[in-house]
Amino acid sequence: MARVVVDVMLKPEILDPQGQAVQRALPRLGFEGIRDVRQGKRFELEVEGPVDDAALARIHEMAETFLANTVIEDFTVHVEDRAAS
Repeated sequence: MARVVVDVMLKPEILDPQGQAVQRALPRLGFEGIRDVRQGKRFELEVEGPVDDAALARIHEMAETFLANTVIEDFTVHVEDRAAS
């Protein structure tokens, strides 16, 4: 079984009020030096069987039609290295 990660972020030109709220709060909490914060979503998919080109294409289609609103969000799909987790 493999893990495929879909990261979804607002496009750079889209205002991110949640990210801005976090960025403004950081100095009050003692965390200095952070210039910008963008908030996103991470989906971790446990995939049965091999993660070949066909499986990645299907997950990309899933992300494009269901996990991300492609009008305002970008997404990336990658296989997570299990040794890193």
